[in-house]
Amino acid sequence: MGLSWMAWTWPTAAFFLFIAAAIATMGIWEVFEPGGGPRRGVFGLDTTRGDRLFITLVGSAFIFLGWLAFYGTPLWGGLAIAITWAVFVFWKV
Repeated sequence: MGLSWMAWTWPTAAFFLFIAAAIATMGIWEVFEPGGGPRRGVFGLDTTRGDRLFITLVGSAFIFLGWLAFYGTPLWGGLAIAITWAVFVFWKV
């Protein structure tokens, strides 16, 4: 059984590789600096590094969906907003 039913393109593969790399990086970070104690951010939530990664990924998904709904392709603008969102979440949340 092959995977020909899926639309495996280079962008799709890059997306999944990025998610795997982000999770691996967070795991390595946890090994070298355990704990990552919770902190209270601007939204009033106590979050750890893993929580902030999850918030970043979910928020980025909604940013890209919104960009597709209002502007279509290309997604460079959505990518810029998603990167800005990721920096904000890891710095302030």
